[in-house]
Amino acid sequence: MNGLTKHVKNRFFLGLLCGLLMLAQVSTASACPFCSAPSLTLTEQLSQSDVAVLVQWTEAEKGTLDKAGKTVFEIKEIVRQADKDKLKVGDQITINRHRPGKKGNLFLLLGTKGASIDWGDPIEVTETSFHYISQAPAPEEKTSKRLRYFLKFLEFPDQMISNDAYAEFANAPYEDITPLSKEMPREKIRKWIVDLETPVTRLGLYGLLLGLCGQEADVAFMEKKINEPTKEFRLGIDGVISGYLLLTGADGLDKIDETKFVPKDVAFSETYAAMQALRFMWTYGDGRISKERLRQSMRLLLDRPELTDLVVADLARWDDWSVLNRLMGMYGTGDYDIPSIKRAIVRYLLVASKGKNKKGGGPDAATTEKAKQMLDKLRKEDPKTVRSAERFFFLK
Repeated sequence: MNGLTKHVKNRFFLGLLCGLLMLAQVSTASACPFCSAPSLTLTEQLSQSDVAVLVQWTEAEKGTLDKAGKTVFEIKEIVRQADKDKLKVGDQITINRHRPGKKGNLFLLLGTKGASIDWGDPIEVTETSFHYISQAPAPEEKTSKRLRYFLKFLEFPDQMISNDAYAEFANAPYEDITPLSKEMPREKIRKWIVDLETPVTRLGLYGLLLGLCGQEADVAFMEKKINEPTKEFRLGIDGVISGYLLLTGADGLDKIDETKFVPKDVAFSETYAAMQALRFMWTYGDGRISKERLRQSMRLLLDRPELTDLVVADLARWDDWSVLNRLMGMYGTGDYDIPSIKRAIVRYLLVASKGKNKKGGGPDAATTEKAKQMLDKLRKEDPKTVRSAERFFFLK
């Protein structure tokens, strides 16, 4: 496989991976970085409703071409209503659609008020899941306080409950998760990480949680998980690596360099996951690993052409101007003779040529001048690429 073919193949994979990551972060950029797509939780659905009642399925009728189906429920408990609604326990509610069920099945009905109550799709519950929902802290309460309640229900036997508790963590900002570190069930989290029954979408969160609450004894355990032989994409391993780095700091990063960054035969997805962990530590690591040490590891990835354009962009954001000459030497050579890489290098030079920014970052005067000279050279030798790079370049 030549360099360009390999690059295209890995870029296709990376595009798919980035798409998944974008979906996972669609609700808010501050949500848990390694959780699958956040969803509207049960407490959020409850808080957004005007009326909420626990009902029991009574009967249902399928629709025909001439008549809509219907389902009849009996109210067992009033969760929320305005005084004027005057719903009572024992009243019947009929919705104009068919919902299969058996006598005695429990459902939560949520409605919004207009001229009449518009009932949403019935949510089937058990007595246990209904109490879980009704006793949960409201979304208006402090997030860390709310998460203490949901922490008890991660991997709860009732799937509706465990899915919802996970969703609460997936929606939560990382900074609201960290205060719970001393209350996290460390032994249970270890079991969840290796349990084949644990949904793979939750691995990233559990790896992160173990990094927050872990002990020295967990280091070897996490290393074993991180270094499992694989050629396949492992969802959530980026969260496990991030938790490992929270726990081990620079010493752990030395091992990630040795196992994920330096060897050329490591699966592309594994290297990319470790790269995501570097980005996590840069943003959330709170000095656990120094900025310069993180830059050092990121620079190792310049040797991976399939990642080079992303690495160059990160190094520019991270104010690493030590690779200026190296990037210029790579430009248009061998496996680096790829449009996306050349555009990334041009944009790196564009940032460097602007000098110091409003936040005090940016290169010194000598580096700025050198970047300007390099740009002038590329404008003469490769004007098409420079114009392409400048077209969608916005310096903040």
